[in-house]
Amino acid sequence: MFLLENFIQAIAFTLDSLLSIYFWIVLISALLSWVNPDPRNPIVRFLYSVTEPVLYHIRRRLPFVVAGGLDLSPLVLMIGIQFAKMLVVKSLYDLSLRVSGMPGMRGI
Repeated sequence: MFLLENFIQAIAFTLDSLLSIYFWIVLISALLSWVNPDPRNPIVRFLYSVTEPVLYHIRRRLPFVVAGGLDLSPLVLMIGIQFAKMLVVKSLYDLSLRVSGMPGMRGI
């Protein structure tokens, strides 16, 4: 059973790391939008190509996030990322602990 426990923990850790990296990418992209960077810069293009598809869907589904010229969609996305980390990642870690402590499953 330890193999299943380790596998679930590996998935949880990887998902947690990816969500943390994406959180920082969204934050950097939002901060860059305030300074109007060169759109031909490869780093800027990468950041926008990674974040804009998700932000576009948020803007389309929640039209109130663009209020008075202030785009709040990065904030909504960052809150969603934190929610996913607390709900999904924590649930995976808890599941791995329950798998390791399941009675009657030792020795299988």
